[in-house]
Amino acid sequence: MKPTLQVPEADITNGLVRAKLYLPDAQNGYYRGTRFDWSGVVANLDYKGHTYHGKWFDNYNPTTHDAIIGPVEEFGPLGYGDAKAGETFVKIGIGGLTRPDEKPYNSFKTYAIANPGSWSVKKQADQVQFTHTLNDSNYGYAYQKTLKLTKGKPELVITHTLKNIGIRPIETTAYDHNFFVIDQQPTGPTYSVTFPIAGLSAEGGKGVGEVVNLQGNQLVYLRDLGKREQAYFPNLAAGKPVPYAINVDNTKTGAGVKVTGDRDIARLVFWSSSTTVCPEPYIDIKVEPGKSFSWQIAYQYYTK
Repeated sequence: MKPTLQVPEADITNGLVRAKLYLPDAQNGYYRGTRFDWSGVVANLDYKGHTYHGKWFDNYNPTTHDAIIGPVEEFGPLGYGDAKAGETFVKIGIGGLTRPDEKPYNSFKTYAIANPGSWSVKKQADQVQFTHTLNDSNYGYAYQKTLKLTKGKPELVITHTLKNIGIRPIETTAYDHNFFVIDQQPTGPTYSVTFPIAGLSAEGGKGVGEVVNLQGNQLVYLRDLGKREQAYFPNLAAGKPVPYAINVDNTKTGAGVKVTGDRDIARLVFWSSSTTVCPEPYIDIKVEPGKSFSWQIAYQYYTK
């Protein structure tokens, strides 16, 4: 029998929603890759017997770039272009990473972690607060992220504050990959995704007319995706900022979620495989030294 994976974790509930979070840990953490922020990995989330997240990939390795679950976030690299081979650059929520050569940055690659910074985690019954502090390569930050279930509501709120404690401005992007796996349903016509604007742009998209279509403000699936098939759109809003409001529904099980944020979406990306549905809203971040930048994302769960 395959042994049960033992990783640091925390359970939270508000009586309506229950969630299990994996905690950052350089030795034993579930995720030790160098693409996504290590904090706020939601292993599973349950509301009224419906589940919204879960393992969506076949093969697990803790350092694989996308061996991760839930509404996880990725920041753009800081200082990669200035670093020479052997020097470090920064990924928020991970640490100072070593640039190995002169090749362009590749988010799918695993880089050596030269400076992990320091983590602190505070757990309560309905929330977990993560703080990551780093000083490296002229960049420095104190990044605080809290996942809290709202009292009396089927809602998860993720709040972020990024304080620049370095000497260079922090100018980057962040997006939430989401990785929805509603009730373990395969990706196909039982899913619908609703975006905040009509006239969605299919430019540069993959799978259009074959597995998905864009209809008004919705993405609809034409059939279940095969094992290696994907749908992808790099810029659904054609570069225009749009309000942060997206719905993902599974019409077969009746479970849905509305995702809202307090910052405009700067770039609206979408990706899905046969096992997960992923709207990826990007926001722009610019923080001068000594200043802070805050943002919030809320997930409202419902059934129909």
